[in-house]
Amino acid sequence: MSISPRPPVDILIRRLDPELPLPAYEHPGDAGADLRTTVDAELKPGERAVLPTGIAIALPDGYAAFVHPRSGLAARCGVALVNAPGTVDAGYRGEIKVIVVNLDPHEGVSFRRGDRIAQLVIQQVEKAQFHEVAELPGSARAEGGFGSTGGHAAV
Repeated sequence: MSISPRPPVDILIRRLDPELPLPAYEHPGDAGADLRTTVDAELKPGERAVLPTGIAIALPDGYAAFVHPRSGLAARCGVALVNAPGTVDAGYRGEIKVIVVNLDPHEGVSFRRGDRIAQLVIQQVEKAQFHEVAELPGSARAEGGFGSTGGHAAV
């Protein structure tokens, strides 16, 4: 059985740095389009920086973009995103920036202009209507959280 792909969502994009490529999917089936930095940056162990990407987007109502880390940077360099995933709301029109942190305890990390630093995932989002109640209905999990279901030897 073959699943037909959904048509892509049209995203308006403003290139703030004409020399860098637009976000792109590296492979067919990728969920995230690569974001690149417009600047060079050096981060010592424990340091963080806000890196500009040189793009601004206009998302359709009912969509949001989420800035996710790149697994290769995390595995090889200890680079993480401070607020992962970062949320780009449909109404935001400013430059997308990525807050990176060097979690390696010993080695610094260098970013060069044009390096792929994160990935942008576009998703449809639901609007919720909140209803205040005195009690919530019960569930099998109840108030168990923060590792209450096990799955690790330390739990």
